[in-house]
Amino acid sequence: MARVRANGIDIEYESFGRDGDPAVLLIMGFAAQLTMWQTAFCEQLAAKGFRVIRFDNRDIGLSTHLSGSPAPIPAELMAKRMSGQAVEVPYQLDDMAADAAALLKALGIRRAHIAGASMGGMIAQLVAINHPDVTKSLISIMSTTGRPDLPPAKPEAMAALMTPPASDSRADRIAAGLNVVKVLGSPAYPGTESELLEGVSAAVDRAPYDAAGVMRQMAAIIAAPPRNEALKGLRCAAMVLHGSDDPIIPVEAGQDTAASIPGAHLVIVPGMAHDFTDALVPVYLKHVGDFVAGVEAKKAA
Repeated sequence: MARVRANGIDIEYESFGRDGDPAVLLIMGFAAQLTMWQTAFCEQLAAKGFRVIRFDNRDIGLSTHLSGSPAPIPAELMAKRMSGQAVEVPYQLDDMAADAAALLKALGIRRAHIAGASMGGMIAQLVAINHPDVTKSLISIMSTTGRPDLPPAKPEAMAALMTPPASDSRADRIAAGLNVVKVLGSPAYPGTESELLEGVSAAVDRAPYDAAGVMRQMAAIIAAPPRNEALKGLRCAAMVLHGSDDPIIPVEAGQDTAASIPGAHLVIVPGMAHDFTDALVPVYLKHVGDFVAGVEAKKAA
């Protein structure tokens, strides 16, 4: 892995494949490190002829943590939003999109296929909206436009996602992480116990838990206005990939995202929820790989 200075912060990233191949930028979701994009998926996508870059968003993993900024209280921000009051947050999702665009430029990549999952999908949408010059195509995975009248997350899923570890101990952090991946897991593509434990343990050992950073990321999500109207102006190729059984961002959000983007290709995967398991690698590889290969083929024609 490596680190580069971009948009005023240090961004930890990893690159797979040859530098000269068409680039695919992978943007991970809320409170998740770059390693959530499975290495097997990245390697196999690179083997299809792409340069694949995964990175840690600000306030997670080994990228810059904005420790000088306060830790917002999500419940208070939500109450303000619902009452129509202005919401002040340390940074916006637009800033995280600017991080992604700046990373590409720092790596000498002029344009890339922009793929994001969950919060990363929101960021990817904003890269396409705010930085069309670096966007070759958009892949929004298990994500949403942020439209407030869409179906909400299941209470148990949101509780698992927002409940911090009982302590900073390794055991408690692993227990909390396992609870999240199990609650959000795909019924048709489950991870084995050993696979889930290995993945969660590796994330825990890679970087310390930053509760304030997690809250700053959530604040950026809460403060973000709906993107439907802006998405209607996109002119790049786009695919929306969503699981039929997603408990945290219901499938209706994926359908709404696709309906908001002119010409977007919608793929709904039966039995998929909100996770990344070994069993799902072929699913992501087929849909993402086929889509970006198709975009490249059209440009070459």
